[in-house]
Amino acid sequence: MASEPRLPTHTRTRIRVGDGALTRRLLIGGVLLVTALIVIAPLAAIFAHAFRQGWAAYLASFASEDTRHAIWLTLFVAVVVVPINVGFGIAAAWCIAKFRFTGRNLLVALVELPFSISPIIAGVAYLFVYGAQGLLGPWLQEHDIKIMFAVPGIMLASLFVTAPFVARELIPLMIAQGSEEEEAAVTLGAGGWRILTLVTLPNVRFALLYGAALCNARVMGEFGAVSIVSGNIRGQTNTLPLQIELLYQDNNAIAAFAVATILTAVALFTLVAKAIIERLDAARTRALGGTPGH
Repeated sequence: MASEPRLPTHTRTRIRVGDGALTRRLLIGGVLLVTALIVIAPLAAIFAHAFRQGWAAYLASFASEDTRHAIWLTLFVAVVVVPINVGFGIAAAWCIAKFRFTGRNLLVALVELPFSISPIIAGVAYLFVYGAQGLLGPWLQEHDIKIMFAVPGIMLASLFVTAPFVARELIPLMIAQGSEEEEAAVTLGAGGWRILTLVTLPNVRFALLYGAALCNARVMGEFGAVSIVSGNIRGQTNTLPLQIELLYQDNNAIAAFAVATILTAVALFTLVAKAIIERLDAARTRALGGTPGH
C-alpha cells in the first residue's frame, strides 16, 4: 500500500503569527500596559481620591440631600427600565429567532439601532417629539402631562439607550438552539406560555441574566441622553452621573469621586456577575455534553 504523501518540512514546522516567543511577550506586555493605563489606573484613581481624606469624609459625601435623591432616582429608574427591557428583549429575540417574516432583517437592525446612535442625539430627538415645542408638546401641555425635564423623560431616554442589551444576548443563542425543543413541547400539548417559561427561558437563562446585568449597569451610568431630557434640576431630575458632574463643577472633588465609586462598584459587580454566569454556563455545558449556552 502506498504511503500517504508527507508534507514538506517547512510546511509542518510553520508557526502561526504571534507564536514566536518574542512576539508573544511583546503582544501580551503591550495589551497589559494599555489595559493598565486606560482601565486600571482611572479606576484606582477614583477610589484613591474618594478615600483620600478618610472614611469620615467619604461617608459625609453622601449626607447631601441632593446626592441621596440622585441615588434614589437612579435606583428607581433602573427598577422600572430593566424589567421592561428584559421583557422587550425576550419578545424581540423570540420573534426574530423563531419566526420567518417579511421585514425580519429590518427588525434586527431597528433593535440594534441604539448602539449606533449617540445618546446625545437620542436625547435631542426626544425633545423634538415630547418637548414643549415638539411634535406632541402642545397636546401634552393641553392635558397637563409632563415628560421632558421630568422622571418620565429620563425613563424614556434610558429605555432607548439600553433597549438592545438583552435582545443582543438572546438572539444569536435562540437562533443557534433552533425550535426543536419547542416543537416537541407542542406535540406533548404544552401551550405557548408553558413552552416559554419551561423550555425556552431555562435554555437561555445565563444569557438573559448577563443581558439584564449589562442593561442595569448602563441604565445607572447613562449620562448623555439623560442630561438632555432631564434638565439637570438639582434634587429633582439629577441621576448619579449628573450629580457627579455637578459636584465636580462645584469644586467638591472628594464628594464627586465618592459618588463615582457607586457606579464603579456597579461596573465591577457586572464583571463579577459575568464571570460567575460564564462559569455556571460552562459547568452546565460539561454536565450536558453540549455547547455553551445550551
